[in-house]
Amino acid sequence: MTVLLGSDHAGFGLRRVLANSLIERGHAVAEMGATGEDAFDYPDAAIELSRRMQRGDAEFGVLICGTGIGMSITANKFRGIRAAVCWSTEAAKLAREHNHANVLCIGARLIDPDAAQSILDMFLTTPESPESRHARRVAKIDFLGECAEPEAAAK
Repeated sequence: MTVLLGSDHAGFGLRRVLANSLIERGHAVAEMGATGEDAFDYPDAAIELSRRMQRGDAEFGVLICGTGIGMSITANKFRGIRAAVCWSTEAAKLAREHNHANVLCIGARLIDPDAAQSILDMFLTTPESPESRHARRVAKIDFLGECAEPEAAAK
């Protein structure tokens, strides 16, 4: 499996830890964003990863900044991206099952590396729920990316 990882400076160290772990387990990894701990704007990493996801470069992406929130806000501006900030394995499981999330956002200042690894593992191994209620809700979210009027999604 190919996984894209992006980070700003706050998430750089955790990104390297997660990338190395994925590589050790045989996954292909592409990293983008900060190249060290010098200041790097989180939207730039989220934009690059989201565009690459849209091109089909990978099935999953991981974005890491101080809280994960800025990355999530940015990534969710892109059609086809469903980015979820996850702080536990249960949140990661539900983000995949119920929301069909394809980008995991993690806060490096809030989650220790061992917990982040467990969250990532859960995210990557949990399938999307085929239940119609989840598919219907995800379709409404995806439709918002197709229309200028959000009210149209409710019809």
